[in-house]
Amino acid sequence: MNTPTNWRKRASTLVLAAAVGVGLAAAWLTGGGSGDLALLADASQEPRVVDIKAKKFAFSPAEVTLKKGEPVVLRLTSEDRTHGFLLKPLKIDTDIKPGQVTEIAVTPTQAGSYIAICDHYCGTGHGNMKLKLTVIE
Repeated sequence: MNTPTNWRKRASTLVLAAAVGVGLAAAWLTGGGSGDLALLADASQEPRVVDIKAKKFAFSPAEVTLKKGEPVVLRLTSEDRTHGFLLKPLKIDTDIKPGQVTEIAVTPTQAGSYIAICDHYCGTGHGNMKLKLTVIE
C-alpha cells in the first residue's frame, strides 16, 4: 500500500543510506577513516586455517601461535587411528578420526600459553601426546 507514511519511511531509509555512504567516502578521501574501512574489509576475509595432524604419539606441528581476537579454523586430521584433542581454555574437546577432517572454528580471547592433549587413549606413548598453543596480543 502506498500511503504517505510508507513513502516517508522509504525516503528516510534512502536518505540515511546515502548519508552513511557519503560519510564513509569523505572519511576515506581525507584519510581519517582508513582504519574503519580496513575493518570492514577484514570482516569479509576468510579465517586463517591451521592444519594439525595427529599420529602416534604426536601432533604436528607441536607448537601453534595464534593472535588474540583473530578468527581461526583448526583443521584436524589423523594419520593412523582415532585421537582426541582437548584444549579446555578454548573450550575444545573433539575426536580426530582417521580419514576424516575435523574443523574447529575458534577466536582466542585471552593471551597465554595452553597445552592441548590427546584424551583418547592411543597406546603407550599417549601421555606425551601434547601440542603447545600460544595466543599473542
